[in-house]
Amino acid sequence: MRPRILPAFVAVLVAAAAGGAGHAVAGASPAAPPPTAGPPPAVQVHEQAHDWRNVEIVGGGFVTGIEYHPTEPGLVYARTDIGGAYRWDTGTGRWLPLTDWIGWDDYNLLGIDSVALDPSDPDRVYLAAGAYSQEWASTAAILRSSDRGETWDRVDLPFRLGGNEPGRSIGERLVVDPHDSDILLLGTRDDGLWRSTDRGATWAEFGDLPSPGLAGIGVGPVLFDPASGEDGAPTPVVYAAVAGEDTPLYRSDDGGRTWDPVPGQPTGLIPHQAALAGDGVLHVSYGDLPGPYEMYDGAVHSYDPEAGTWTDITPLRPNEGAEDGFGYGGLAVDPTDPDTLMVATMGRWGPVDDIFRTTDGGQNWVSIQEGQHLDTSVSPFLDWGETPKLGWMIGDLEIDPFDPGSVRYVTGATIFGTDDVTPADAGAPTDWSVRAEGLEETAVLDLVSLPGGPLISGLGDIGGFTHHDLTTSPPAGMHQNPILGNTTSLDHAAHDPDTVVRAGTGGDTWAAYSTDAGDSWQPFPTQPPSSTGGGTIAVSADGGAVVWTPEDGTAHRTTDLGRTWAPAAGLPEGLTVRSDRVDAAVFHAVDPEEGAHYRSDDGGASFALVGDDLPATGQAQWKAVPGVAGEVWLATGWGGLHRSTDSGESYVQVLDEAHTVGFGAPAPGATAPAVFVTGVVDGVRGVFRSDDAGATWVRVNDDDHQYGWIGQTITGDPDRHGRVYLGTNGRGILYADPVGG
Repeated sequence: MRPRILPAFVAVLVAAAAGGAGHAVAGASPAAPPPTAGPPPAVQVHEQAHDWRNVEIVGGGFVTGIEYHPTEPGLVYARTDIGGAYRWDTGTGRWLPLTDWIGWDDYNLLGIDSVALDPSDPDRVYLAAGAYSQEWASTAAILRSSDRGETWDRVDLPFRLGGNEPGRSIGERLVVDPHDSDILLLGTRDDGLWRSTDRGATWAEFGDLPSPGLAGIGVGPVLFDPASGEDGAPTPVVYAAVAGEDTPLYRSDDGGRTWDPVPGQPTGLIPHQAALAGDGVLHVSYGDLPGPYEMYDGAVHSYDPEAGTWTDITPLRPNEGAEDGFGYGGLAVDPTDPDTLMVATMGRWGPVDDIFRTTDGGQNWVSIQEGQHLDTSVSPFLDWGETPKLGWMIGDLEIDPFDPGSVRYVTGATIFGTDDVTPADAGAPTDWSVRAEGLEETAVLDLVSLPGGPLISGLGDIGGFTHHDLTTSPPAGMHQNPILGNTTSLDHAAHDPDTVVRAGTGGDTWAAYSTDAGDSWQPFPTQPPSSTGGGTIAVSADGGAVVWTPEDGTAHRTTDLGRTWAPAAGLPEGLTVRSDRVDAAVFHAVDPEEGAHYRSDDGGASFALVGDDLPATGQAQWKAVPGVAGEVWLATGWGGLHRSTDSGESYVQVLDEAHTVGFGAPAPGATAPAVFVTGVVDGVRGVFRSDDAGATWVRVNDDDHQYGWIGQTITGDPDRHGRVYLGTNGRGILYADPVGG
């Protein structure tokens, strides 16, 4: 499984032990005798309905585009780079996820490169789905719905798209002909322009538009001119941009069959967004790079096709070629007033991206940033130590066609909006707030649910959170002191749950500890020598020892909260270490390349090889069982799920395939913790729970709740039987409870 490319938030964040093995502690359940070795026994699988919900963060990833339907009020869609697509629900004031049915094998389809609405039929919506264009990625697909995303039809394409690659917030590549709903055009990354004449059921390469242009960016945006046609016949006039061409903007007068460069156009820049005003004037935002991370030059230009003239209407001229330069991304035209436009800078990391507004066709502009009031109260993590700003990577910006004062725009972390932007026209402040409720688009790297305490998460790009209330974004925001862009590992002391440790990347300090269950943190005062960041971290059952394996480094141990570190003897470099959940002297490490289990019986000071017959799959995620000394469960991916009851000296295989494993509260009347896995049981892939040490399993998810790639982390709730917390790669933290349980 290829690692994802994380949505971009980290760039902003950076700126700114005694006893012996197997000896039970008083009160703990004794270890079970080692089961007989051999192949996994036949397993029974039961179905049980579960209620799935998000742990609320509210945002957290790059929303790459928003589309309003032009004829139905309140019908709005959003696309994301790794988290699928959403539709706005006016009744609840929340975004509804539309692509949670996409499963493990098709995770690449959760990167949405474009969304297209049928202007003639509000029920029809299309997605150009495909996150990556590299050879290892699966090919893209068109997802078609005739019921606003309640159900979908999939049409596979013979090429790849790049919904999580550079240029992912470029204007829509997929468009529906406003006068003939059978016709769709799709600008691809590397394969030119394609057309469908049967509402997306079949596709063929079309027209003589230059291809591929700038490799990996290609054709986009594409837009029909609705004023050029009439219902029942194909719309003749189409505009398309081809990134990397000397003259990047093209026009067709025969529906896309033949193309010519638009005469007199600006050169040397890449079109990012384009919009046609009601008077037929085309407005285009430009950057010198496709974004979203870097732009150093850009402009905004208007083209009057009747006069054949171009006008430079750039609000603020970048410092061309300088490292603090910037370009332009999001652009919108008021559908009720062709002279009212809004445009956003992109790549302006210092001082900050801004949005500009004009009511006279670009002759005069006002800055939204200078007078904005920004309410981030539903997403406190956006206010990390300074006054909130409008955001960054503002690749799309839309004015409500039925309420011109209402505006939404996307960022690298959320959606913002206002109900009335018009005070800006008189130089007065405007009020903006987060409009991302229901949209959760984070990559979850680790989870810990503390007994009697909160859920603590490690996330990509926004560090992590301590959730005392799963229904609210934590008031304290993301973990600080230090702020980590990516939190790669978490652990807590089994006998002292208030003691928690975390490690990650994104700053000068890569690990920290908490003595109040994650409510506050202290960085370790020193770090192991030659540390390169992140890696994995473990704390002994009593909290007295911490073993940290920095990324690509040697495991080191501290017994004084990081004032001093010493190498853990006997371990190959780079191995993840975990603590026994009962015996404070015991730590475990597994080498996934060699299929070997190492154990420390002296609090992590030294390790010895105790077993070497595990599957050498290159993948190993394992955890020790709470309350049972010496019991370890190991998920080796396609090598299966394995269980040891003798501290790693021997294992028995439980399942043929498992990628994550975690534990939760025992079933009523039982003593063994519930076991949760993501993997395959009886030929079905999903999320499963066993209450009897793997003899039988319950499928926790269903075909409507698959969430793409779910091979990173899982854990149960130690206080509530049946509750599972699932870390996803783009849909945030999810949790499920049995219905009626």
